Amino acid sequence: MFLTACALVIGWALAGPLFDYSNTWQLVINTTTTIITFLMVFLIQNTQTRDTYAMQLKLDELIRATKGAHTVLLDLEELSEEDLIALRDQYEALAAKARKRVQAGGKDTDMPDIKLN
Repeated sequence: MFLTACALVIGWALAGPLFDYSNTWQLVINTTTTIITFLMVFLIQNTQTRDTYAMQLKLDELIRATKGAHTVLLDLEELSEEDLIALRDQYEALAAKARKRVQAGGKDTDMPDIKLN
């Protein structure tokens, strides 16, 4: 595709003298690139959405397969904003406790004691 795009630009540039570098000649490349850019935005967004969806499924499987993991986290992306903030606050508190424990010479491993709705 990149080579095709390069060939089209080169062809357009070579056609310049044939059209006396007119406004129409310039309008062709401007319009073409604008349309392609517009369509690429939707293509890239669709690809990213599919990639994110696949990644969420993989993470869900890792949570499901991990012994001791909280399986209520499987569909975390479906929670409301308030629930996500409350859950984040709980994990931040756990992290703060863990840092204190490590600074006191303790271990960094622990089963999270979180309260999920």
